[in-house]
Amino acid sequence: MGVIPTQRETVYRPGGASARPGGLPARTRATLAGGSHAPGAARDLVHAALTEWSGLGLPGGEHLAGRLAEDAVLVVSELVTNAVVHAGTDIDLVCRLCLAEDDEPEAYAVVVEVSDHHPSRAPRDGTPEPPHDTPEYGRGLQLVATLAEAWGVTYRRGTKTVWARLGPVAENTANAGQAYGDDAPMTAYTARAEAAPTADTGTARPDAAPTADTGTARPDAAPTTSTRTDIAPDAAGTSAPARLPASTPHARDWLGRGALSFLAEASDLLAGQLDEDLVAALTGQLLVPRLADWCAVWLEDELSARGWGDGTGGPGPRLARVCHGGEHHIEELRRTLEKDPPHPSHPPDAAGSGPTPFPWPAEALGPGGCALAYRLVAGGRPLGTLVIGRAGLLRFPDEVTGLVEDLGRRVALAIGAARQYARQVTISAVLQRGLLPGAVAEIPGLRSALVYEPREQGGPSGDFYDLFPAGHGRWCFAVGDVQGKGPEAAVVIGLARPWLRLLAREGYGVPDVLDRLNQLLLDDATEAADAAARAFVGPAGPADGPQTRFLSLLYGELVPFDGGVRCTLASAGHPLPLLLGPDGTVTTAAHPQTLLGVVEDATYTSETLELRPGDTLLCVTDGVTERRSGPRQFDDGDGLAVALAGCAGLDADLIAERVRDLVHAFGDDPPEDDLALLVLQTE
Repeated sequence: MGVIPTQRETVYRPGGASARPGGLPARTRATLAGGSHAPGAARDLVHAALTEWSGLGLPGGEHLAGRLAEDAVLVVSELVTNAVVHAGTDIDLVCRLCLAEDDEPEAYAVVVEVSDHHPSRAPRDGTPEPPHDTPEYGRGLQLVATLAEAWGVTYRRGTKTVWARLGPVAENTANAGQAYGDDAPMTAYTARAEAAPTADTGTARPDAAPTADTGTARPDAAPTTSTRTDIAPDAAGTSAPARLPASTPHARDWLGRGALSFLAEASDLLAGQLDEDLVAALTGQLLVPRLADWCAVWLEDELSARGWGDGTGGPGPRLARVCHGGEHHIEELRRTLEKDPPHPSHPPDAAGSGPTPFPWPAEALGPGGCALAYRLVAGGRPLGTLVIGRAGLLRFPDEVTGLVEDLGRRVALAIGAARQYARQVTISAVLQRGLLPGAVAEIPGLRSALVYEPREQGGPSGDFYDLFPAGHGRWCFAVGDVQGKGPEAAVVIGLARPWLRLLAREGYGVPDVLDRLNQLLLDDATEAADAAARAFVGPAGPADGPQTRFLSLLYGELVPFDGGVRCTLASAGHPLPLLLGPDGTVTTAAHPQTLLGVVEDATYTSETLELRPGDTLLCVTDGVTERRSGPRQFDDGDGLAVALAGCAGLDADLIAERVRDLVHAFGDDPPEDDLALLVLQTE
């Protein structure tokens, strides 16, 4: 879900003004999937591009890897975050260098452009956010305006682009080193060019020159106004204090630049979390003690919020995390906060998403302090409430409230992503349980043992097994492996396993069962699996046709008799079963045949053998035979047969356990494929 590169090019036209006709000495482009990993992927892409360009020999290019790169990374992070939260479509990212004005022939600026495909939603800057039950719009562009010399919005058919211009980077200007040199003080730009309307679209175009009546700046031109505020780091050489005091010059300085780095690092930290409680815990660590003495995170869902507070429904929000700078305060603070949680049915501020006063927990912390509540909303849905507090304040500084509001947006996005992942895991686990038998049958005179390990725990596997009664003194077993993984494989298994049982119980023999299952896979399974693929990954492209879903299968029928068990079996493109005798000899028990679902009108045959007391039949999937250790596979040189021969004298359970352990020990890394093995041993 991160980055899907669509085009990546680096072009440099040396020679100062000679490069101007192209206007693009360097450029990189990518398409990002509109998910929680997009901001981090965008930051990595821009940072890598600027680092690469700094080594191209561009005049002044050495500054591209310094402060300018940091600003560009922060700006693209904010723009992509806004696009993810408020558009939800795939995102097109462009980062490029452009030449400055003619009087600075060797100066370059960086332009970033972030486009989404929901042009009816405009970015919002500083105005109140509508309630969660109305369409959301962008916000947080104050950060972009702080760093960019110019920014604006361009609307095209089906696309909205927000662009920002940073720089220029100059080799020969007197202030080049002051602007972005390694030893320069931290600099925050406060200049901004508003996006002025045009006659046809009502918005500014990034390629339009400034006009006398609008003052609109284009990204390729130098800004008409510029204000710069120089901020020196603290004595320790850092830009973020351990605890931010209220309304001090140092606090304002840190919030001018260090806050932007704080938000970028927070985004990276939160983006990869797949558990909402861990997101809540990380939120507390980010805020305390840097911005607040304590914080609390309540989480809610539709069930908990429905009817809470009026006695008609859910239990209300769950206090997921309480964090305080003093560990001895946490338990008492938790007990106090649990008595009066924020009401989840409505945002704290019905007019917007900003902070609202929260009752100070004097019972736990004593009198004298300020607390604010922030609703956590993502995708138009309320996910919870974040509360921060600090003792000895009548009100939080505006800089802090704005920063926490921006952090809250990122926290909400991370919680939403974690919940989506949890839903997918739950669905996969339920689906997996439905694809496997609840219990294997017990067969007179035969012991069985099973090992089943999907590579992705909880997710649909391509391997399956079954051992079931077929009636009239017969039992049947199957070990199979479907092409692919995930929902497409699950659809094929969902068709194949019930059909196996149905055909066996109708009295069909082993060859007839395989013949009919082969035809089923060529017909219904392909159509159903393609439908599942379209549902999960979108419609197929014009060159994509139906994909054959083939199946390798080892299928057999067991009939106990006095003195042993008669076994009739066939292998359709599957690893051949191995027969272990009481004396340790190992032989194959079938011959290879064509995969199911590949050849129409294929005819299958079976073989019959008698399992005498002490005989063991081992059936595996290719996750066992093709287990890798560098270039070698587990079954190279009849490795599986050698391993089975060493199991002579062991019972079925110990054989299954030993083969599994040998497979895992064969390579240093965990297995890369699903693993299934079935052991059948006559008593």
